[in-house]
Parts: sequence; structure tokens; C-alpha cells
Amino acid sequence: MVVRIRLSRFGCKNKPFYRVMAADSRSPRDGKHLEVLGYYNPLPGQDGGKRMGLNFERVKYWLSVGAQPSEPVQRILFRAGVLPPPPMVAMGRKSGPRDMRPVDPMTGRVLNMEKPDAGNQQESGEDEDHIE
Repeated sequence: MVVRIRLSRFGCKNKPFYRVMAADSRSPRDGKHLEVLGYYNPLPGQDGGKRMGLNFERVKYWLSVGAQPSEPVQRILFRAGVLPPPPMVAMGRKSGPRDMRPVDPMTGRVLNMEKPDAGNQQESGEDEDHIE
């Protein structure tokens, strides 16, 4: 039995509310689950932010026994600080080859891999002379 940590939709039409659940991968989205791990409300509240609540101990337990988070849950767990950022690459043109430069997951901007300047290398060389 493959266990997935995924979202189960509740709420009314145009007002979604999700529960984070550990469930068998073969069960339907809103069907039988093993455990409720938290909630996620994507609609902004009075303070303007999205609300979520997670039982971190149980989430870590399910991850330790091999449960696989779905893509949306993986993003939620990254924002909560439970998981490392998912690998992302920048999208090139729709029909062209992919741009393989790394992307910052928080901002979505391409990271520039800057090469050290020649002046910095000389300074580091001078520091090494002083250390010896």
C-alpha cells in the first residue's frame, strides 16, 4: 500500500477549503483516509494571508515511513519549513528546449551563478600568504 499525503477538498462552490490527509494512493480524492494531518485555506482571511495548520510531528512521522507528498502538499510543506525546496528549472519557450538554469523557489527568478572577480582571487591569494 502506497501512502500519499494529499489535499482533500471541502467547502462550497468557489470557496474551497482543504484538509491535509494521509491516504492510500488508490482511494479517491475525498474518499477514505488514514489520518487528518492539518488544513489549508487558500482564500485570504481578514489579515490578507492564506491560513494553514499542520500537525508537524505526524507529518514528519508519515514522511519517515515512506509517504509521498503530492505536488501541492510538497509546496505547502516547503513553505512551512518541513521539506527542502523542490527542484525547479526555468521554462524556456513553449516549443523550444528547456532553460536549465536554477530558479529561486521563493521568488521564481533565475539565479545567476556569478564567477568571482579577478580582484577577489588576488585578495584571497594575499590572505593565504599571510596565513602561511
